[in-house]
Amino acid sequence: MKLVELLFFAYRDFVSDPDEILRDFGFGRAHHRILHFVGRNPGIRVAELLDILRITKQSLGRVLRELIEKGYVYQEEGKEDRRQRLLYLTEKGNKLRLELLAPQIERIRRAMSAVDDGGSGGEKLLFHLIDPEDRDHVAHLIRPER
Repeated sequence: MKLVELLFFAYRDFVSDPDEILRDFGFGRAHHRILHFVGRNPGIRVAELLDILRITKQSLGRVLRELIEKGYVYQEEGKEDRRQRLLYLTEKGNKLRLELLAPQIERIRRAMSAVDDGGSGGEKLLFHLIDPEDRDHVAHLIRPER
């Protein structure tokens, strides 16, 4: 029970810094998640993004349209399949993504340095909270920055 509560509080504080930044732009957590995953996966197909976020196409469409209209994301047709929409961050979008990411990285670094084993136990714990059938997929998605 204590671990569950700690996870809730940790998540609350983990997203609080980006939430504050996003508020200045009139954006929310859905905007943040799209910026993050498009930034980490340039050229990601809309279908792949839907799979990662596990949201409806309608929910994604509304937020994505706003990010495109405000110049944070752009889309291109697929080269092999012109029906595909491939998503990329603009320079402005990548700048915001990194601004949102910085306090989260710092929070994680501070927490990991406080853990006796250098943090690997915490990473393992969080990794094993992910559904077993999704772990390989997630491990692929969280590869080091390109």
